[in-house]
Amino acid sequence: MANLSLLAAATLTVGVGLVHSWLGEVRLIGPLVAPGKRMGILEKSAFARGVLRFAWHLTTVAWWGFAAVLVVLAQTQVTGQDRIVLIAIAVMFAMTGLIALIASRGRHLAWPVFLAIAGLAIVPLW
Repeated sequence: MANLSLLAAATLTVGVGLVHSWLGEVRLIGPLVAPGKRMGILEKSAFARGVLRFAWHLTTVAWWGFAAVLVVLAQTQVTGQDRIVLIAIAVMFAMTGLIALIASRGRHLAWPVFLAIAGLAIVPLW
């Protein structure tokens, strides 16, 4: 059961990363850096536009790294050090979910997914 919860958390994490990169590129980053729509530093600096796009997608890569850790932990019996890693992952996703919930006043689509990932990550600790 615990191993399935970690695999489910990893799957959700990969999925939220895919949606984050795709929707972010289509609905946020693309329009912000599009010619004719740029303002401020984005209008003047190709470097700034590149950093914005890079940083956005780097978040997805980081989430996929967490997903990989969850998959690895799902393959073994949870030990003392594994518990610390799972707590750190659960806290990070719980904080991400709560911040998204509060900052968006519930309108951000991913906050329940982040909280689900956090919950699934701590199942093996019970």
